Amino acid sequence: MTDGRLRHRGQRSRPEETSGPFFPCGLAGTKHRWWRDAAAVGGGCGSIGAVVDGDRITVFLLDDHEIVRRGLRDLLDSEGDIEVIGEAATEEQAVGRVHALDPDVAVLDVRLAEGNGIEACREIRSRNPRTACLMLTSFPDDEALFQAIMAGASGYVLKQIGSHDLVVAIRRVAAGQNLLDPVVTARVLERIRRGPDEDERLAHLTAQERNVLDLLAEGMTNREIGERLHLAEKTIKNYVTALLSKMGMARRTEAAVYAARHLPQKET
Repeated sequence: MTDGRLRHRGQRSRPEETSGPFFPCGLAGTKHRWWRDAAAVGGGCGSIGAVVDGDRITVFLLDDHEIVRRGLRDLLDSEGDIEVIGEAATEEQAVGRVHALDPDVAVLDVRLAEGNGIEACREIRSRNPRTACLMLTSFPDDEALFQAIMAGASGYVLKQIGSHDLVVAIRRVAAGQNLLDPVVTARVLERIRRGPDEDERLAHLTAQERNVLDLLAEGMTNREIGERLHLAEKTIKNYVTALLSKMGMARRTEAAVYAARHLPQKET
């Protein structure tokens, strides 16, 4: 971690120009080329207050794993021009604390035990329009990327990103740059024009089967789903059997994972 570090306080090295996205080599050059300067979508860089060269970049962290937050804090605080001024484990905590602290950059985990990083991004961009949001996730997911862009995120990176590249990414979004690939933003605009496509495996489910599937994705048992929907446990079991058959799946865990990735996020 020496290339991008300050030699002395008050002098920030310029972010390096990169030849590709900040991803592991296995993803570079694939359809997940999500990092390049692009016109803003869903909030955009035009409304983000760029950090003036020489200023310290203030950062807020949202991740439901304390060890991840601690690792990120140690990494970023070791940089002379970056200061972590707050952190949170849930969406609700993050929205409130970011509103009070008004950081330059919020680094947000996409999937949380309580809440949703993308919804946190949407609320933060609404309340603190100068704060740039950088989404952090373990898995490449086009749907989550789409939702992040619509929420006003300035960038979207995998947790496998190298530590130096993450620091460079934070500096770039703090400077007002949008780090999403133009090809991706074009796909998003096209999707807005035509509307969301109906997923093949979900198209034939009834409304109640979708409700059951949504609760399966939350990790609920048949009994818990029955209590939530005010139905007998045996009735829920029948719904699960029916939706598995329609989706061509054998196990409820398989359906739950699929639903978590493909069902639209509920408004909170």
